[in-house]
Amino acid sequence: MLKNPTPRQIAGFSSLLIALLSLAGGLLVYVLFYRLSSLLFWIAFPLIVFLVTYVVSIYFLKQYIYRKIKLIYKTIHQRKLQPEEKSTSIDIRANIIDEVERDVAEWATKQQEEIEKYKSWAEYRRRFVGDISHELKTPIFNIQGYLHSLLEGGLQDEAVNMTFLQKAAKNVDRLQTIVEDLSAISRLESGDLVLDIRVFDIRQLTEEVFEDLDFKAKNRHIKLEFKEGAATNYRVRADRENIRQVLINLLSNSIKYGNPDGRTKVGFYDMDKHILVEVADNGIGIPAKHLPHVFDRFYRIDKSRSRDQGGSGLGLAIVKHIIEAHHQTINVRSAPNVGSTFGFTLEKA
Repeated sequence: MLKNPTPRQIAGFSSLLIALLSLAGGLLVYVLFYRLSSLLFWIAFPLIVFLVTYVVSIYFLKQYIYRKIKLIYKTIHQRKLQPEEKSTSIDIRANIIDEVERDVAEWATKQQEEIEKYKSWAEYRRRFVGDISHELKTPIFNIQGYLHSLLEGGLQDEAVNMTFLQKAAKNVDRLQTIVEDLSAISRLESGDLVLDIRVFDIRQLTEEVFEDLDFKAKNRHIKLEFKEGAATNYRVRADRENIRQVLINLLSNSIKYGNPDGRTKVGFYDMDKHILVEVADNGIGIPAKHLPHVFDRFYRIDKSRSRDQGGSGLGLAIVKHIIEAHHQTINVRSAPNVGSTFGFTLEKA
């Protein structure tokens, strides 16, 4: 017996069987009644039976298989058929059943993948909305408290009015930072950000960022400097302003979480076709269990200290998106009370 036959094989096998039986019957009739008909008739008779049987079998097999396949494709209605697949005719030389089985299996796999993706996005959306609500609630609650205190008489109290106004203004600044960072990360994730790729000197850009953050670093008694061997000027190909934002975020974090009288060093390493940029500090460090999540949105290792230091909680998430938009990688290694090192690659010009 044929295993997984095609429609043509089914029709041919059944027609051959019928033809052989007809031939045997014809010969038997000829032997018994040879005067009733000529030998030519009994030779042609099986051939005629074969052709008729073959055509009839093909017709009914095509009708039967097409109806079944049509029902299957109605079931998997999300499958986009190609123009040739929409035809009412089918290829009788192909193993239709195996093809349908394969298509259904592929469709089921894609459906499962989409379901898992939707579940993941639903969970992500739920957590993201919760994180935003939590981050916005604190500054809004603080602003509300300070303003109501001023309206209820604190405005006339010179001992507290300026203090309350300054604290309210600080929380407004934090709200603005959160909104701006949310807008930035939304552009990055949606692909709306258009990178202005150009060649520039990464050391020179780092020196500019050092100057921008010099005041903040001095207030925290943190020294910004280059590592030994980083005197070479490397030219890279990237979006200069976005890489500036990456350096600002990484260096600002090292200042926020650095120990007083600490150091933050920036190093450059030639990696053949890429330049590795490392920002290392000797600050409080990050416990190992937190390392896989440092680039997550709103993820804070020490929530109370993080909020006291300001920021939106989106800085490292933005850094990761910018580096990935350049088709490069970023990583972190850290140990508590030793310090942290963030490293990212850029294309060498």
